[in-house]
Amino acid sequence: MTIDRVPVSGGDVVVETLTGTSEPVLVVHGVSSQRMLWSWLHAESPHLTLVAPDLRGRGDSVDVTGPSSLAQHADDLDTVVDGLGLDAVHVCGMSMGGFVAVEFAARYPSRVKSLVLVDGGVPVAPPAGLTRDDVAAVFADKIARTEQQWNDIEDYIEFLVSTSLPLLDGSDPLLRKYAEHDLADGSIRLSSAAVVADATDVFFGPSRFRELTMPIRFLHAQWSVGSNSAPMYSTEDIEALDLTSITPMMGLDHAGTIMTSVGAAAVGATVDHALRGE
Repeated sequence: MTIDRVPVSGGDVVVETLTGTSEPVLVVHGVSSQRMLWSWLHAESPHLTLVAPDLRGRGDSVDVTGPSSLAQHADDLDTVVDGLGLDAVHVCGMSMGGFVAVEFAARYPSRVKSLVLVDGGVPVAPPAGLTRDDVAAVFADKIARTEQQWNDIEDYIEFLVSTSLPLLDGSDPLLRKYAEHDLADGSIRLSSAAVVADATDVFFGPSRFRELTMPIRFLHAQWSVGSNSAPMYSTEDIEALDLTSITPMMGLDHAGTIMTSVGAAAVGATVDHALRGE
C-alpha cells in the first residue's frame, strides 16, 4: 500500500494504491463517500491493484479548493493517472463515481481501457419532482452529518446505518474503518458544497455516455436504500441498454453493491472479466 499526494488545481488529491498482481484499476467513489469505500473490494479481490483517490472535497482531499463538478473530477483523475506514471487504466466507478468515470472516459478516451459501472454512470432521469433547487434538500441527511460533531465513532456508525446504509452490518470492521476515515477530530471531512454541486451535475448536467466506444460493464442494484425500495434504474432503463455486460445484483441495495462481501465479490468478478477482456 502506498499513499501519494498529487497536485491538482486548488490543492492535492490524496491517492491510495493497494498493490496486487493485476494491472492498475482506477476506482472512483460516490458523492458523499471516500476511498475507503473500496475496502470491501480489496478484501474480496486482493489480487486487484486498486488506485483509489479521495476526490476533491472528501476525506484526505477535503481541503482542495475551487468548484466541484464531474468535469473537474475527470480532469483531476487525468492528473492523478499522469502523476502516478500510468498510461491507460481500467476504471471502476460506483454511484456518482460512475458518472465521473464516464466523463473521464469521454474527455480522455486514450486513458481508459474499459469501464465497470456500479449502480451509476448510465444516464438516469432525476427522481420525480426533483429540481435543481431541491438537490440540497434531497441530500439533507448527507449534509447534516457534516454539521455535527461526532465524538463517538459508534454513534457515527449508528447514524450511517440508520440513514443511508440500512442493510449494512454496524459491527462490520470494514464499516468502522470507512467511518474512521470520514472523521478528523470528530468532524466529517466532506464538503457539503461539493456534494450538492456534484449531485446537481449528475441529475441535470449533460451526459457523454453515448459517445463512449470502450467496453462497458454495468452492475445494478435491486433496491435503492433498504429492502423493497424503488431502484435507481428501472426495468425500462435496463432493457434499453446495449453494453458489454449487464449484471443485476439481487437482494442488494445501492450501498450493498460494494459495501458488502457479496456485492464486492460480484464487482470483483466483473473487474476480472474486464481485465481479461471477456
